[in-house]
Amino acid sequence: LSCCSGSMTFAVEQLRKEGNELFKCGDYEGALTAYTQALGLGATPQDQAILHRNRAACHLKLEDYNKAETEASKAIEKDGGDVKALYRRSQALEKLGRLDQAVLDLQRCVSLEPKNKVFQEALRNIGGQIQEKVRYMSSTDAKVEQMFQILLDPQEKGTEKKQKASQNLVVLAREDAGAEKIFRSNGVQLLQRLLDTGEADLMLAALRTLVGICSEHQSRTVATLSVLGTRRVVSILGVESQAVSLAACHLLQVIFDALKEGVKKGFRGKEGAIIVDPARELKILISNLLELLTEVGVSGQGRDNALTLLIKAVPRKSLKDPNNSLTLWVIDQGLKKILEVGGSVQEPPGELAVTANSRMSASVLLSKLFDDLKCDAERENFHRLCENYINWFEGQGLAGKLRAIQTVSCLLQGPCEAGNRALELSGVMESVIALCASEQEEEQLVAVEALIHAAGKAKRASFITANGVSLLKDLYKRSEKDSIRIRALVGLCKLGSAGGTDFSMKQFAEGSTLKLAKQCRKWLCNDQMDAGTRRWAVEGLAYLTFDADVKEEFVEDEAALKALFQLSTSEERSVLFAVASALVNCTNSYDCEEPDPKMVELAKYAKQHVPEQHPKDKPAFVRARVKKLLAAGVVSAMTCMVKTESPVLTGSCRELRRVWARSTDGSSPQALLPLALEGTDVGQTKAAQALAKLTITSNPEMTFPGERIYEVVRPLVSLLHLSCSGLQNFEALMALTNLAGISERLRQKILKEKAVPMIEGYMFEEHEMIRRAATECMCNLAMSKEVQDLFEATGNDRLKLLVLYSGEDDELLRRAAAGGLAMLTSMRPSLCSRIPQVTTHWLEILQALLLSPNQELQHRGVVVALNMVEASKEIAGTLMESEVLEILSVLAKGKESPVTRAAAACLGKAVEYGLIKPHQDGE
Repeated sequence: LSCCSGSMTFAVEQLRKEGNELFKCGDYEGALTAYTQALGLGATPQDQAILHRNRAACHLKLEDYNKAETEASKAIEKDGGDVKALYRRSQALEKLGRLDQAVLDLQRCVSLEPKNKVFQEALRNIGGQIQEKVRYMSSTDAKVEQMFQILLDPQEKGTEKKQKASQNLVVLAREDAGAEKIFRSNGVQLLQRLLDTGEADLMLAALRTLVGICSEHQSRTVATLSVLGTRRVVSILGVESQAVSLAACHLLQVIFDALKEGVKKGFRGKEGAIIVDPARELKILISNLLELLTEVGVSGQGRDNALTLLIKAVPRKSLKDPNNSLTLWVIDQGLKKILEVGGSVQEPPGELAVTANSRMSASVLLSKLFDDLKCDAERENFHRLCENYINWFEGQGLAGKLRAIQTVSCLLQGPCEAGNRALELSGVMESVIALCASEQEEEQLVAVEALIHAAGKAKRASFITANGVSLLKDLYKRSEKDSIRIRALVGLCKLGSAGGTDFSMKQFAEGSTLKLAKQCRKWLCNDQMDAGTRRWAVEGLAYLTFDADVKEEFVEDEAALKALFQLSTSEERSVLFAVASALVNCTNSYDCEEPDPKMVELAKYAKQHVPEQHPKDKPAFVRARVKKLLAAGVVSAMTCMVKTESPVLTGSCRELRRVWARSTDGSSPQALLPLALEGTDVGQTKAAQALAKLTITSNPEMTFPGERIYEVVRPLVSLLHLSCSGLQNFEALMALTNLAGISERLRQKILKEKAVPMIEGYMFEEHEMIRRAATECMCNLAMSKEVQDLFEATGNDRLKLLVLYSGEDDELLRRAAAGGLAMLTSMRPSLCSRIPQVTTHWLEILQALLLSPNQELQHRGVVVALNMVEASKEIAGTLMESEVLEILSVLAKGKESPVTRAAAACLGKAVEYGLIKPHQDGE
């Protein structure tokens, strides 16, 4: 038994040591695994305390502060005097914002180790934070009360005083401490009274304040919903005021984010309170949004905002997530409601108020839901529900036919597979063809639009080409209504572009597409037409610009380009989609894979069709078109478009960012940010590289003012991945170097994005420019405490690498490494004693720096020497016994400069130690 117990103890010890080594190497997940395995082997209470506190250290590094607190508490349960566990718990509590509990642990640490300077400093810092918070809270008490008194006073209606109070309340809520104060001061109930006034200004102030209260705070969010009522919050979306509806939409988005975060983390708020199941709250919220879609009296704008929220909140963010239960639930509970909105007509007004964007938003939501399905059974259920809804209109006369056709159009614009299935239902296509000949404009519009959408789907295109071309031509030539003629023209454009970019697939006779494009441009430039009708002209061009001949003519037409750019300011999503598609096509910004030559030969041998590229789609022609678009002002147009957070501008249209990558002026950095953060991988990389160039070549604080500068970090870090090219790595490192030199907050943002391990990796890169850029970046990051901790940790070669690089031939690399060394030895004197241990060549390297003809290198070397002398009498003795003494003596006699002052300080410290004596003349 004792033998077995001994082997267990040995195994625990081995796993603990293994975990310690992994921790030193930065593999915190691996260290956690090792410590967990050790705990499972029946460790003694003392060993359990050590293992739990080590697990707490891992969780601190991984920024999971709730788990860090739990592990440290377990260690303290085993050993109440474990000072390391107490300190780690205090760190976790501080990060969780529970300063009152953190200070108790630190006071205990100081009582156990009164001379420990780390504990004393931490206690002073946290004490200062608590005092600042108390001062802030006490000063805001009266302010909050006064603000609500002014806002709820009927005598102050419409006054400047009331406006200022509402602005102050919103600003206060943006800070977490201010939001907490409002929340604890019965703020939600008072905000509810502001909402009940029905005054747009007061409702806006209340909604924006609620955004601050709920932002990233799950428990306050659920408490707010319980006071206001989920139904009440959702109903505000439907008000007539567009500004109020948008503010309510923003609040609901913040609530969604807080609840979804709660689902991930497991029912714990920021302050650790156990709260209501957030998954249940999420479903209640979505259920109310679905109900709102078909409520009579809800504004069209409110309906659009509800659809936008569902698009963002329901489908999975990543297909790697196996759980699509929310999508399935929404399909079962609300698919018919979404189809009802998609099948509603704007003119004449029906029972449901809709806007020009409503059907497009419904189509996007349907498409997202369908794409989120995982298997054939789920897709078959989706088809069945759609078909049952469309068949329900059978026997309801002409009105029923119109609703059915409009619903099919909505599906064709969204999940086209479901749209194709719906087209095949008995009587649908026949009704479309019949209504195209109707004398009523409204009926004809619905039918022609359905025909256009049907023409773009592969299954039906051949049928339409054979049977619908003559009908569309007839409508185009004979109709007296421009609204019908232009739609018929778009149908012809769509059929004419069925071959896409394949030059060999011509649907119409030579020159026909150019004639169609010319007519589209003519209508586009006709400012006497309403924007809705001109939108169809853009849509026609969006199809025809697959043809390179059309592209060339289009970019030469300045009037047409100007008209196109004017439409980019439209709020109508379908217009934006058409404009974006036309620009993507003109600049060849779509993804296009080069065919394998062997496969091409094989296809020719098998007499299969091989796509051909148009001669005018070659790179030289594309570059020329891009230059013409830039000269015409395309950047301003794209800026307007990317500022519109439209779910319609997805995937391929977001590839407009490549136009920026091809241009060199970088005139719109604020537009590049959203492009770098979402979209396709290729597009994100292009936009991130453009941001890197801007950060290198300009002052980042001026180029990205305010909070925007912090948003630049993530795209830049993405360029450090191994999948990116060497040039992209280099530009990212240079840009991050500039940012790291600006402020501690920016350095913390870089650290939070986990860039340090990648930067360290590039310090070993063979390419000298990348290696140098990585070293310069690390030099600037060394101003942060966390990076200094990495260099101070035992068992790594970070310090050794800097010392060795300080002796390299590459002068710029030496300057960067020596700068980092000077910084680290100044901030962490303990590193000075380790320099002689990392390499036997340290003294030669230091002497070479001191003797360098380059003033910057010399200054860095003398600062390192001064730091070493001040750190330890023993190291100072080693330096004074070497040629360093003579070199410093010569430098100290030179012309007054930072170098002479530092050299004199070195000698003065050596005199103070009694290692050398001054000359009789005082030198």
